[in-house]
Amino acid sequence: MVGTAPVVSMVPLPRRPFDSSAGIRHWYENDLGWATVPGSPVRLVTGLRFDVLDVPAEAGVAALGRLGPGSPVAVRGDRMRLLVAAGSAEELPGLLDWLEWGALALDLVALGADGHMEAPIPPERTSTGVRPFSPGGSGVPAVPAVLQGAAVWLRPPEPGCEVEASVPTLSALGGGVGAPDLVRLVDTVATHCHRVRLRRLCAQPLAFS
Repeated sequence: MVGTAPVVSMVPLPRRPFDSSAGIRHWYENDLGWATVPGSPVRLVTGLRFDVLDVPAEAGVAALGRLGPGSPVAVRGDRMRLLVAAGSAEELPGLLDWLEWGALALDLVALGADGHMEAPIPPERTSTGVRPFSPGGSGVPAVPAVLQGAAVWLRPPEPGCEVEASVPTLSALGGGVGAPDLVRLVDTVATHCHRVRLRRLCAQPLAFS
């Protein structure tokens, strides 16, 4: 009896979905030396190298002038994330009270020790290094449609540069001459967060009994 040849399946094996998180994680951990949280999507640990102020994009755009040129800033949707010195989240409530903003409900979230933020997509690589996405008319980057909803860098961190030297800090905590000032940054952000809140309240329809 003549044996039959084994049937070779012509159906290709299913491909594993492409996972870009490995490259993103490598960029943050190896190029920048920033800690990440295990799992997917990639998240950055706050409270070690930096804290984060999460504010409405309008308030963030108004505060860009209070930041040094190398101070990293990320955007996700209508929110802007300003990197500030580690420990700033703990100082924020007292600072807001001192600036007489503590009694108001502000759309201002601070991420510090034991916190994390979504890792923005690493910036585009060019022959001269990296560049952020081009900003739109409002100062918020024009993000390609495929990345809509993802966090991206408006001002990306630079590999080889210490983030501690570029983020706003309290002068009493070691900020040198010309260092970004956390007090002025928080006052500016709080002012514009309040304006955004008032505008939203005015836009609400009146309730008649």
